[in-house]
Amino acid sequence: MHPILFRFGKLVIHSYPAMLALGIVTGLCAQQWGSAERGLDGRTVMIASLLLLIPALLGARLLFILLHWRAFKANPKRIWRGTEGGAALYGGLILMVPMSLPLLMILRLPFGSYWDTASLIILVALALTRLGCLLNGCCGGRVSRSFIALTLTNYKGVRERRIPVQLFEAGAGLVLLGIVLLVWNEVPFGGAIFLFILAAYGAVRFVLEGFREEQDRIGNISLHRVISAVCFIGASVIFVIATGR
Repeated sequence: MHPILFRFGKLVIHSYPAMLALGIVTGLCAQQWGSAERGLDGRTVMIASLLLLIPALLGARLLFILLHWRAFKANPKRIWRGTEGGAALYGGLILMVPMSLPLLMILRLPFGSYWDTASLIILVALALTRLGCLLNGCCGGRVSRSFIALTLTNYKGVRERRIPVQLFEAGAGLVLLGIVLLVWNEVPFGGAIFLFILAAYGAVRFVLEGFREEQDRIGNISLHRVISAVCFIGASVIFVIATGR
């Protein structure tokens, strides 16, 4: 598609990192709105989020590298070359959530309410980053002659009619964002929004993973489907238990 958005002389703006950065900045702005609505100190929330972006981006990249280690081992210079795309949302959460525990305690931010506001970053960044994936050609859908297929290029430069998985996932992120905004002030407890997002995204990702051209597997097991199922079941169980108290 368009892996390079703009060229200004020697300055090259790549689609994926540009959309990732736009998603993060826009998400941080949305989080500030959510923080004000929840009565949290916006400056403290911003400090927490900026600090947690480090393990989030690191974890997302590390999981991607581990899943594609053979390719990176052959060319180690590509490991931190973010212009090619390559970040796993689950990797960011796996590292970010536990590291937030001591940080939020130090900053005196309630864990559940903070992660409700952080859900806004996740959803906004998800939608915009998946558009970056579409432009870059990564995370592409499998070849299809279905009426929903579009003529798209994958990361190898192969142009075919494919299921536009990136658009579906971006759309799902926007739909979930709309639901979250509608119920923002109606949640039963702090952290309910975050649990809802984990469960809902887990279900969506589990389904959409099957339409991808390539799936990250360990043996015959689709790793992202396993993580998605764990997120859906775990978040749902915790939500039911917390609601029933």
